[in-house]
Amino acid sequence: MANGTRVKEFILLGLTDDYKLKILIFLLLFSTYMLTIMGNLLIIAITLVDHRLYTPMYFFLRHVAFVEIGYTTTIIPKALANMAMGQKTISVAACFTQTYLYFSLGTTEFFLLAVMSVDRYVAVCNPLRYSTIMNDRICSLLVLCCWIVGFLLIFGPAVALFQMSFCGSNTINHFFCDNGPLLKLVCADTDLVELMSFLSAILTLIGSLTVNLVSYGHIIFSVLCIPSTAGRQKAFSTCSSHIIVVSITYGSCIFLYVKPKGTSRLDFSKSVAVLNTIISPLLIPFIYCLRNKQVKDALIGTFRKGLVLWKNARR
Repeated sequence: MANGTRVKEFILLGLTDDYKLKILIFLLLFSTYMLTIMGNLLIIAITLVDHRLYTPMYFFLRHVAFVEIGYTTTIIPKALANMAMGQKTISVAACFTQTYLYFSLGTTEFFLLAVMSVDRYVAVCNPLRYSTIMNDRICSLLVLCCWIVGFLLIFGPAVALFQMSFCGSNTINHFFCDNGPLLKLVCADTDLVELMSFLSAILTLIGSLTVNLVSYGHIIFSVLCIPSTAGRQKAFSTCSSHIIVVSITYGSCIFLYVKPKGTSRLDFSKSVAVLNTIISPLLIPFIYCLRNKQVKDALIGTFRKGLVLWKNARR
């Protein structure tokens, strides 16, 4: 890597140069980051502690929470540290590592969401065979495939980018090492890297979105065939949280390709990146906690048990 580049470090311009605005952004980023970590840790803990949540849906949800913690932690702590210390630099190795983890974890999340939609399809359309089809072995295998494929898909484009030569300007107009701004600093032909990145993005987005759409198409058709209103509402309630999460995740990615007129492409990308790395991971635990009765009951039950233990310990 050192032989392939003249640049030893990159300069991240961040979100703003205004001192007062930077303080406000720091406080907002720090508070939302802490809430994101605590919310997703709560999801992980509650799905491990409460036996009522020992189901495939919450097994997959636990891994989504792991991904959200890693995805956010890859970007935000470094951005906060730079703002707090008044620095803007990041080493070449740290920059490449940040890029690879950011896209690998994001890709893994898309595949996990697709697997969750398949799980909901089996639960609604084949309820009698659900426990047989979605057994522990199959669920573990599906999750393992999501992690492996997520990291392997990004490995090729990442290696190709890492071997490029960076010369001249080392300034990245972003608050982290995003793929687009990095490619602008390469002093060589980037067609191969861009093609590889495009193909991996198409395979990830279109492939996982197709699985989601097909699964929910079958779910909607099956639910509409249920004669009772109460039955339809119960069936839809099992999928509502996941539908909202899928809409937020894919919606934020679509925004990257729909730039409003009169808006700078890079400035708009930075705004969407904030939505991807902070807002979306923050909303996911709240969506599942507030809209899912099983999770709410588990949280209340765990809280009561903890309160009883604390009172007994004080006696």
